[in-house]
Amino acid sequence: MENKRIIDSFSTVQWFIFLLANAVALPIVIGGIFQLSFEQITTLMQRTFFVVGISSFIQGLFGHKYPIADGPAGSWVSIFVILGNLAMMQGQDQMHTLQILEGGLIVAGLFLFLLGATKLVYRLQFLFTPLVAGLFLLILALQLSGVLLKGMLGVQGAQAEPDFAAGLISFFICGLVIALSIKGRGWIRSYAVLIGISLGWGLFAILGKIAPTSSTATFVLQFPQLFAWGAPRFDIGIVITSLLFTFLLVSNTIAAIAAVRQVVPASSQDERSALSRGIWTGGISHMIAALFSTIGVVPLPASAGFMQITGQKRIHPFLIASLLLSGIALIPSVVNKLALLPGPIASSALLATFVQIVGIAFQSILREKLDHRRLTIVGITLLVSIGIMFLPANVFQSLPSTLRYICSNGLLVGTMLAIGLEQLWISKEE
Repeated sequence: MENKRIIDSFSTVQWFIFLLANAVALPIVIGGIFQLSFEQITTLMQRTFFVVGISSFIQGLFGHKYPIADGPAGSWVSIFVILGNLAMMQGQDQMHTLQILEGGLIVAGLFLFLLGATKLVYRLQFLFTPLVAGLFLLILALQLSGVLLKGMLGVQGAQAEPDFAAGLISFFICGLVIALSIKGRGWIRSYAVLIGISLGWGLFAILGKIAPTSSTATFVLQFPQLFAWGAPRFDIGIVITSLLFTFLLVSNTIAAIAAVRQVVPASSQDERSALSRGIWTGGISHMIAALFSTIGVVPLPASAGFMQITGQKRIHPFLIASLLLSGIALIPSVVNKLALLPGPIASSALLATFVQIVGIAFQSILREKLDHRRLTIVGITLLVSIGIMFLPANVFQSLPSTLRYICSNGLLVGTMLAIGLEQLWISKEE
């Protein structure tokens, strides 16, 4: 009995670290893009921790009911980056742009809730074949690899020059997590991510690379501020974009559930019911994210990679860890300490889990025979989506706002292209 409690405690800690690692990096990135102050970034991090914990808990208890961490969506980050850069080039008020993004989150949340609650998502499920789900995971991993590699080199926020010492430590930690997850035995393999992050954090502290916080927080407990960016605004461009973007969010949820079911094949859950619950709950999560002015959160497919590395597949430690993260978000002094987790170390741990996601993506793509048709769809989708990621930010500047948001998002274009080709190109053999 005592051993089980100890194992549950370590499992909870590891899930907590994984939730934290996914939540800590992207607020720093968004803060840099929108030129937020240190205090604004810290409070954004507090709100992100709170929303991630609440969203993960309600998904695990009422939604899809899998131990899938929710986290800031890499797909939403691309929209934030596009609008942030556009506002900066045009000299617009950054807070005005963030209020428009709040409106976009509400629109996407309402649409997701309707799709899930009415079970209309079942009628869309045929669009997200194993080939489409695999390509979505692969493009997502490739898109976020750039963000994570920059994070590992310390190129984030106001820091424009790479920190090669931080990079060496980060690549060492990433390699260590991967090695322990493959070669480690027993508990060492199960806690590879926790060991890697702890060691990396310690090395950064020894080398003096953890800057002291300068927060002026005076409250023992502090509830996250509502609409910290101001009241939401509804711009026609972001409304249309959000409606289209919802299909990408559905694809994300389907991919996350499918990836986890590959890791936990013995699950007795009905996949269709899990999907509809996950979709309407995801709609609520998006509205909570708008309410607390954070990046939209989604079920993270990287959870499957984490589960594969660590063997953590039970729901109870995950639910406790989710509540723990939300509870800790109410304590400003603790948030300030957790915010000291070095971005490069968080990025290196996440990159290690994305190695597994790439493998899961290929497993999904290869579930059906790669004939000439499917190989061509894979080639076209990857070339176009990845090509868009390399284009300069100002390429689509002359387009109307709606087209600008859509065309500049490689993940969105790639997923829609894969769906279109898969449905319109009917093989004679089929």
